[in-house]
Amino acid sequence: MDNNNSLTIQVNDIELQVEPGQTLIEVADANGIEIPRFCYHKKLSTSANCRMCLVEVEKAPKMMPACATPVMDGMKAWTKSPKAIAAQKSVMEFLLINHPLDCPVCDQGGECDLQEIAMGYGAGTARYSEKKRIVKDKDYGSLVSTEMTRCIHCTRCVRFGTEIAGITEIGGTGRGDHMEIGTYVQKSLSSELSGNIIDLCPVGALLSKPFLYSARSWELKSLPSIAPHDAVGSHIQVQVRNGEVMRVIPRENESLNEIWISDRDRFSYLGLNSADRMTQPMMRNDVGKLVTCDWQQALEATVKGLKAAGAESGALASPSATVEELYLLQKLMRGLGSSSIDCRLGQQDFSGQQNQPAPQLNSTLESVEQQNAVLIVGANLRHEQPLLAHRVRKAALAGAAVSSVNPAQVNFNYDLSTTVETDQLTPALAAVAKAMVALGKGSDLDGLTALVANAAVDESHQAIAQSLIDGEQVMVLIGGLVYRDANQAVLYALADAIAQMSGATLSVVTEGANALGGALVGAASTAGKNVAEMIAEPPKAVLLMGIEAKDLSSTDAIRKTDFVVAMAAFSDGLNDLQADIVLPMAAFTETSGTLVNMEGSWQSFQGVVAPKGEARPGWKILRVLGTLANLDGFDLDTSEEVLAEAKTATESAAQAGGWSAPSSLGSDQTTVSIGHAIYAVDPLVRRSEALQQSHLGQQKGEIA
Repeated sequence: MDNNNSLTIQVNDIELQVEPGQTLIEVADANGIEIPRFCYHKKLSTSANCRMCLVEVEKAPKMMPACATPVMDGMKAWTKSPKAIAAQKSVMEFLLINHPLDCPVCDQGGECDLQEIAMGYGAGTARYSEKKRIVKDKDYGSLVSTEMTRCIHCTRCVRFGTEIAGITEIGGTGRGDHMEIGTYVQKSLSSELSGNIIDLCPVGALLSKPFLYSARSWELKSLPSIAPHDAVGSHIQVQVRNGEVMRVIPRENESLNEIWISDRDRFSYLGLNSADRMTQPMMRNDVGKLVTCDWQQALEATVKGLKAAGAESGALASPSATVEELYLLQKLMRGLGSSSIDCRLGQQDFSGQQNQPAPQLNSTLESVEQQNAVLIVGANLRHEQPLLAHRVRKAALAGAAVSSVNPAQVNFNYDLSTTVETDQLTPALAAVAKAMVALGKGSDLDGLTALVANAAVDESHQAIAQSLIDGEQVMVLIGGLVYRDANQAVLYALADAIAQMSGATLSVVTEGANALGGALVGAASTAGKNVAEMIAEPPKAVLLMGIEAKDLSSTDAIRKTDFVVAMAAFSDGLNDLQADIVLPMAAFTETSGTLVNMEGSWQSFQGVVAPKGEARPGWKILRVLGTLANLDGFDLDTSEEVLAEAKTATESAAQAGGWSAPSSLGSDQTTVSIGHAIYAVDPLVRRSEALQQSHLGQQKGEIA
């Protein structure tokens, strides 16, 4: 605090030094002084409509709402004076007039703000004897359940939709006792962050529909974990009862996810109990049918098949697998003599991989919202990285010039400074580079000169170039559509050239929760066959970890290969891969591990429940395979030991740098390759019925 500019006030006769512009409720919270509230929330604008935070202020003609009262030098306020308590009790009485006596059956019981504050400020008996108001429930879709008779009109959900989600689809209609909160048009919620209104609601009006009536809050044990579906690595609390995951809620981390999580992270746990969970090892018998077997049989047969193939074996892994799993996978394959290991499942173009650094933000998520200009290239951020999209939106609302070079179907929830809508990203980005050169920002394009010289520049390309030059803090952000593009290397090289000419931070966001970790530990090898080559011409033996047929562009060749082993948590889709052996692998809530997020932070977590049936953590399966294969260095007893070895092995790994233009530029007329839909990114998410039935889950295609 700057003492030169600080103000002196008194709250409850305690002298405090405060900053100009603070409100009384902010000062009270910072100093541990309790003031009841319903509508106020630190992440939302002030509405001051519940009046529960009324306090007494010296010389004020009436009680003042603490959430909307700015501090002034010499101010004296009392939060527990007889007048303040009387006002707070009066407001509490008004709020309870129409509230139903649902506490015994309400899911919010035990974690309800109204319930707790009513214990302190509510009367023992009600004076109101008229008929209570009843409100018809609204249909918000498969994720959020409504009991609108309980609503106290705090408008937190309304403000969240407008200010955070960026979609004005919830609001108040009617006046007086006829006012109702609901969607303006009868439809389900369409935001990828909609589940956060469940946490914001101070009563039981908005509840988790999948969790409804399944447990009471005091029965649940909350354990920390990391969300495994995108590269943000949001902090979450997994709530467990009797060894079963019951609910996932956000865990506050201001530098990453703040207090929010995406619906994908919140509701994916529903797939854990899918009917096709793998609980026993399986082997294909003489008549070609998968039958159960014991672990020893499956492991010995796996080692025998992989050793027989030796250098002609290969491995494909999920980019959301943990560091420990990916590190031991590449260690196993290299021990067998093969360098064909890849977790870049969606990538088509590998012509620039020798000069390609690990994919990362090269910045912090917090600093994204401080940018003056951002160029988004080939990224549907709201679907790919919802919490990164939220940070970019905050930058746009703060005045940043956010521009886009994207297919026309990509939707943004804020106004763009400039938009280039195209399905051919290469010529569009080359035009931006040409405009940058014309503005005198460089001429050495390292092999891209001819491509840039032939680009057609219009006003939109010039505007993008100018915005990047004018900004002090600027960013070029490359997304998943570039990652999947057949001209990926050219696009990366163009983006790198634009970033260098403008002094921008070059940020690369790909797919999966641990793409950066996979690159660092050697699970994206450039020495052997890459994923495209293994899909087209598979090795004699293929080990698949955490993936199924829908994760690959084609399975025609793999299913015909000599020997296929699948480490998987689910059985559906394995027939398309014609797996000879299936090793049941634990899901993310059932194993310990580490994910490296887009900032480069190594975030470790522990399992919160036991694996289903005979399933085992992936790193343990790989450790035993290495031991049975008589390979050195697999005598590791804990995931912490694996992580320590992986970190030591990756200390010198490149995490930053630029791209050089590939020797062959290929066609510049390649159309964007569409990736996964928002709720089809991995096997667990695909099995969450609530997500699949939601508004976004019903849309087809990544850019719908």
